[in-house]
Amino acid sequence: MFSQTVEYALRAVVHLAGEAPQPWTVEAIAQATHVPQAYLAKVLQSLVQAGVVRSQRGLHGGIALAKSPEDLSVLEVVNAVDPIRRIAECPLGLNGHGERLCPLHRRLDNALEMVEKAFADTTLREILDDPTTSRPLCDSPLKLARKSVSEDRAATWERGRPA
Repeated sequence: MFSQTVEYALRAVVHLAGEAPQPWTVEAIAQATHVPQAYLAKVLQSLVQAGVVRSQRGLHGGIALAKSPEDLSVLEVVNAVDPIRRIAECPLGLNGHGERLCPLHRRLDNALEMVEKAFADTTLREILDDPTTSRPLCDSPLKLARKSVSEDRAATWERGRPA
């Protein structure tokens, strides 16, 4: 239902919210969020243009939230990169429908309205403060398994290496 761009934007902004107000480089955000760096750079440009994040060059520069996590809604992030498109008139262009949506499109628009409201009512602070045992953006089991195998191989190689 949501684009890859929305997913990447939300990952980046949740990461920045968790580290606020510390600025991060695009490379560091990409690594932390498992998002391709080139794609993330474009997503971050959209977020900068929308005023969701700010970018500063220089020694202490980087990307940081433009607002506090308490004041930034999920809807603002979504709308900055791929706005929710409500159904205002018949998507088929049928003359008889016009602005009076058929039962199907009325229900679809009602669902979009509920998603829009839920996102508008949810701040980044709420996401960060949600009581859960799983952290957003934690290492996947596959990545942990690969890391463990790599560490085991390195340790085996070091033990078998001549002094």
